[in-house]
Amino acid sequence: MATPLDANDMSNLLNHIIQTGGTTAHQTAFTNQRMQDHYINPENGIACVIAEVDQKIVGFQSIQWPNPNGADPDQLAQDWAIIATFVKQGMTGAGIGTALFSATKIIAQNAGAVAIDATIRADNVGGLRFYSKLGFVDYKTTETVPLTDGTPVNRISKRYDL
Repeated sequence: MATPLDANDMSNLLNHIIQTGGTTAHQTAFTNQRMQDHYINPENGIACVIAEVDQKIVGFQSIQWPNPNGADPDQLAQDWAIIATFVKQGMTGAGIGTALFSATKIIAQNAGAVAIDATIRADNVGGLRFYSKLGFVDYKTTETVPLTDGTPVNRISKRYDL
């Protein structure tokens, strides 16, 4: 499980992905505090699992409940969980995300989730393929969601029933 001591390495991993662009909806760099607030210890957090190789973080996967105030843009049911996966660039396709999901799925089931939502940018072909390979199925498309620079990008929502 991720701890606040992992925030720097997790931020560096995600910031590199953000800087490269095209595979995450995030466009603003993460500080250590933002990483803790958003993924390691969020208000709605269930867990954040990390993958390490030679004691270096090469990926992480967060599972959270929808916003309890009903302010989630997707208006998910409160017994659904929301997943986010990040793998170090150059290491995608090596089974890291799949290994993370093996742990995350059990955690979500034990927490009482009935389904997991993965909402991915439509131009993130690798991310869409990854979640489909795990057994997630498309259930909704949200069209022209603007990025921070105003560029409209569709979002594909996939679900995994537990």
